[in-house]
Amino acid sequence: MQIFKTSVVGLGNYSRASGYPAGDVTATWETIQLTQERGRAFSIDRMDDEETLGMAFGTLASEFIRTQVAPELDAYRFATWASASGVQAATPGVLNSAQNTMAAIDVASGKLDDEEVPIEGRILFISQTHYRLLMAAVSRQLENQNAFDRRLKSLDGVEIIPVPQGRFNKTVTLSPGATSDTGGYTATGANLNFVLMHPTAREQATKLTSLKIFSPEENQLADGWLFQYRIYHDAWVYDNKVKGIYVHSAS
Repeated sequence: MQIFKTSVVGLGNYSRASGYPAGDVTATWETIQLTQERGRAFSIDRMDDEETLGMAFGTLASEFIRTQVAPELDAYRFATWASASGVQAATPGVLNSAQNTMAAIDVASGKLDDEEVPIEGRILFISQTHYRLLMAAVSRQLENQNAFDRRLKSLDGVEIIPVPQGRFNKTVTLSPGATSDTGGYTATGANLNFVLMHPTAREQATKLTSLKIFSPEENQLADGWLFQYRIYHDAWVYDNKVKGIYVHSAS
């Protein structure tokens, strides 16, 4: 697939005699090759499904998407962004309190400010551990309120999205899934503490998502329900906006 990129030259001196100085506009189409083509097929015997009152196959699709597909997509995308060449990164280290977590986030915000990354629209992805550190630091006067809600949706106007640590790592390895009992991904790099970014700095594309279900009458391979899932996708960071991502990882 192709991505449109544009850049323009800065200001020049205006002449009262000849007017505006001409400027160059560079517009290019960058070819991006999607690299992740993943899939899996499951077969549930007709009698196994019947003896579980249809639950064996009835819950398969939702559980597969929830427990396998979504975590892998998240893990791959975070690892791709965090390990991209040129992104801003802190010295890896431990953040074990709300105070030093906030201090690190403030540094990240300043780094993005220095690169003139727009403030509006920034997103803070943060590990569940560090999210709860921030939650623990929240204090409120209850007065007559009948509920106490410490959930943080934003920080200084920046949207907060907590991420389970299992899908929040600097690098991951995807299993080829060559056998029926192997598949998914493995975290192979440092845990991420948080990632502060502007969404225009990165992209994620899914060219194909295909889910097919065949009944036992349609299944030509066995007397059972057949489930087939395929996804063709990738993620990347724009090389001209790479400073719009700041990564803080564990040591």
